[in-house]
Amino acid sequence: MDVFWLILGVLLLLAGFVGCLLPLLPGPPLTFVALLVLQLRSVPPFSTNFLLLWAAIVVAVTVMDYVIPIYGTKKFGGSNAGVWGCTLGLIAGFWLGPLGIIIGPFVGAYVGEWLSMRNSDKALRAAIGSFLGFLTGTLLKLVVCGIMTYYFIMSLW
Repeated sequence: MDVFWLILGVLLLLAGFVGCLLPLLPGPPLTFVALLVLQLRSVPPFSTNFLLLWAAIVVAVTVMDYVIPIYGTKKFGGSNAGVWGCTLGLIAGFWLGPLGIIIGPFVGAYVGEWLSMRNSDKALRAAIGSFLGFLTGTLLKLVVCGIMTYYFIMSLW
């Protein structure tokens, strides 16, 4: 039965990393569930305090992932249209491969801001803020998922 939990955990880890890049999947929560799945093995590898700490970190990162792009957009003079454009650009960019994932949010934020403001200079500035917020949130999620993956792998030794 331990092999089943291990395979399920690895699949959740992979889904978690995909979720860091794709806004439709909750990356850090999926990776955290992978840690919880390991607890179902015959010898649970993690303490309750360890899991509670990581649960708090995952909640904080998930909330920050929504707040950071909004903050970046607002800080650079943008509106909600830039945030929505960034999200839609990311989804569209996902189908265009790795480069689309990087460029899509920026283009989406720019188009959203331009449609909202009709001023290309302000739209560009807001798009940069939205894009920087998106990159910061994505990097934060990847780091947290990477650390949880490290603990997942180390618990197997």
